[in-house]
Amino acid sequence: MIGGKKKCIGLIFGGESNEHEVSISSAKTVFQAFNSEINKQRFTVKAFYISKNGDWLDSDLSEKILVGEIENNKTKKQGILNQEKINFLDEIEFQNVDVWFPILHGFNGEDGSIHGLLRFTKKPLVGCGILGSALGMDKILMKSIFSNLKLPQVNYLVFQNEDFNNKEVKNKLINEILKKLNFPVFVKPSNSGSSLGISKVKNESEILQALEKARAIDPRILVEEGLEVREIECGIIGKSKLLTSEIGEVKYESDWYDYDSKYYSNNQITIPAEIDSKITKEIKEIAIKSCKALNIFGFARVDFFLEKSSNKILLNEINTIPGFTKNSMFPMLWKASGLNIEQLVAKLVDITLDL
Repeated sequence: MIGGKKKCIGLIFGGESNEHEVSISSAKTVFQAFNSEINKQRFTVKAFYISKNGDWLDSDLSEKILVGEIENNKTKKQGILNQEKINFLDEIEFQNVDVWFPILHGFNGEDGSIHGLLRFTKKPLVGCGILGSALGMDKILMKSIFSNLKLPQVNYLVFQNEDFNNKEVKNKLINEILKKLNFPVFVKPSNSGSSLGISKVKNESEILQALEKARAIDPRILVEEGLEVREIECGIIGKSKLLTSEIGEVKYESDWYDYDSKYYSNNQITIPAEIDSKITKEIKEIAIKSCKALNIFGFARVDFFLEKSSNKILLNEINTIPGFTKNSMFPMLWKASGLNIEQLVAKLVDITLDL
């Protein structure tokens, strides 16, 4: 126990983003970890599910979703909390929560929205704050900061709020891509996660469709040059002092590391990655430097590319609420580093409370 009594963890999951189902899977893992024999002496958990419509369910119904007693799309109206009052988080449902643990992937969660809301409760939150979350979610702003720090990245272009109904504008965008980048290229919405809305474009004829797909999620679009690379990932935990996990590599059978590859494929995971110790050291240093640049702390996963032909390290992006599913890299990285999932979730709370 901490401070003589169990700490109540407010586990928030689901959400309005297109990563809703991933959030539920992650929350199930975290919920089970807190309810393990080693942790239930220290913690209790109150779960709060947010539907795809943005409705908050009470903790009883939310817990039933996590343990599989009801499906998330078959919840009853009477379990919905009243959110019409600005201070709805002062309701009795939330009063016993000591520490918030949001597992909301994507917008209205990972982008800092939930962090801003929970700040009004004046209770600590596992993970980073509003600024770091917002910057970590926004690929364009994140890459701009990395560029200012001269951190190594792939070549990229940015298109913001362009008029796709104008034929001249569309032709201009396509010509700029053809002139400045080599195929293949990856077209990405600036605000999205789990590779949703991303397309791998192999030739000119595929560009416009990929731009439209990305724009359906976010009118701000990132286009990156594709290289022959290895997918390398590093876990981060800590507050004033950031700690790095072992370095891991993901090898996938699909053409690229898309949504299905991340969550539904039997990828080959190697931890620690089979790379030179000097490169490993540099990756860890860049991971810490990039997180500090974006004011990211608590926990995160930093993704890299390692170019196959040159072994050049290329910083890709930072995920401030990485997946906690059974196929997720973040808990696997820390397990290989000496923290199993039960120890990891407890450690994250301890970091939050400066213990």
